[in-house]
Amino acid sequence: MATNRAKAWTEFRRMITWIALAGALMVAGALWYLSLYDALYPSAVLATIGGVFLSTLLGCGLFAAAFFSDKSGHDQSVTEATTHDEQQD
Repeated sequence: MATNRAKAWTEFRRMITWIALAGALMVAGALWYLSLYDALYPSAVLATIGGVFLSTLLGCGLFAAAFFSDKSGHDQSVTEATTHDEQQD
């Protein structure tokens, strides 16, 4: 079980690294697109960075956390605990 958690943690960190890279690329793409149609003001740049990067990190990070929970055995331990409680009633 400990090896599953260690392997899952390593994979989770790798996924987060790729998600951060994808977020940075999306920010660059959004800023490029905005620059085609108007001047980039500092407030627009900060809002784009915050909105695009954080939204990408949040959305993808939650999926990564769900996969981590499954692969590390957390979901199985909750299932076993719940099943054990139901059998005692």
